[in-house]
Amino acid sequence: MENLSENKMGFMPVGKLLVSMSVPIMISMIVQALYNVVDSIFVARISENALTAVSLAFPVQNLMMSIGVGTGVGINAVLSKSLGEKKYNEADKIAVNGIFLAFLSYLVFLVFGMSLVKAYFEAQTDNQEIIRYGISYLTTCCVASIGIFGQITFERLLQSTGKTFYTMLTQGTGAIINIILDPILIFGMFGAPRMGIQGAAVATVIGQIVAFLLAVSFNVRVNREISINMKGFKPDLNTVRKIYSVGIPSIIMLSITSVTTYCINSILMKFSSTATAVFGVYFKLQSFAFMPVFGLNNGMVPIISYNYGARNKERIIRTIRLSIQIAVSIMLLALVMIQVYPVLLLHMFNASEDMLVIGIPALRIISLSYVFAGFSVVAGSVFQAFGNGIMSMLVSVGRQLIVLVPAAYLLSLTGKVNMVWWAYPIAEVASLVISAAFLKVIYDTKIRTMEDNIDDEDFPGNAFQAAE
Repeated sequence: MENLSENKMGFMPVGKLLVSMSVPIMISMIVQALYNVVDSIFVARISENALTAVSLAFPVQNLMMSIGVGTGVGINAVLSKSLGEKKYNEADKIAVNGIFLAFLSYLVFLVFGMSLVKAYFEAQTDNQEIIRYGISYLTTCCVASIGIFGQITFERLLQSTGKTFYTMLTQGTGAIINIILDPILIFGMFGAPRMGIQGAAVATVIGQIVAFLLAVSFNVRVNREISINMKGFKPDLNTVRKIYSVGIPSIIMLSITSVTTYCINSILMKFSSTATAVFGVYFKLQSFAFMPVFGLNNGMVPIISYNYGARNKERIIRTIRLSIQIAVSIMLLALVMIQVYPVLLLHMFNASEDMLVIGIPALRIISLSYVFAGFSVVAGSVFQAFGNGIMSMLVSVGRQLIVLVPAAYLLSLTGKVNMVWWAYPIAEVASLVISAAFLKVIYDTKIRTMEDNIDDEDFPGNAFQAAE
């Protein structure tokens, strides 16, 4: 294995480094957001009930992503820190144990897909067509979920060593394959069988499996800073503990979205299945705003973790400040687009008049939360980069379970579905306040004591507190 004297995360100018690390991931995640939207656009051509079924399936799909990404965050943070400390053997051990954890995660959803999907949909609706569509779609996604878990894990290994260009290739390839196969398998084009909604699921898992295999190939061929050798592997409980000390809070934090979405879907189904379909459309569209910010975070986390291991205060602060500025700019742009073009966006999903009546105010109200979201999303990843995933979890619990769901329920008692959407801006304001407070704590406990010639007022959390 080739041990480099210094990784680029320790010396490249911060602005250039953050761009080089983040932009490839941002591009690939925008492509992923595109295929999520395309997936629903084609499903909407089947029927509104098919679109509703996909919306109801989202909490389980998000749970798979949450476990995969949360575990990946743990792998990323501890592996990058080990590289920053020049502990290369420990980095190798983290990599192989991370792969083992990905396989265990797949087994859980394999069992769910084979035994519990029908009960899951029957708990949400008695519409037999929606249930039938949902079982067909979600069973396929769960049984073949080895692709998504493998893809996320091996992409995180590339990100941990700064090779984010390759993750752009893997994610982009998987997304493009999905986009191409969607209409072919859903509608039976070019001699392929007409599979309907199941075709959308098959297209998704094929794209994920191809991306997984490509990520494995890149790790073997170009990722020289870690060595992956599963021969004679035995799980190391101490390494697993390190990964999950960061990963479990992140998993819980991300999984809360599944719980929240399930609850909001249940609230909206009391109004109409159309309201639930609108909520599903919103989740597809909002990925265009959040995916680039998540891509930015994926580039930011290893930079902070590496320089935390190397005790470089100045580079840490500059990275955090620049990341917040970029994230807020992205979210403001997304806000403007949704406020100006809600009708055009809804028409992409074959929106009926009823869907437009509910959807236009829904998109405009929920997107107001973007004004605050950029700061909070970056702050959550900063906590993870310093190994304080519990803070991210607490922010997410506070935002979604303590504020969002109760607010949505109370607003639903007015009998007006448009009132329910206001729960999102309310929850995001709460998230902003908590995130700023925790960011100040991170500075005081992790960064302040480092020796460096940089003004403490330049740290975003301090500046926010001063403004208050």
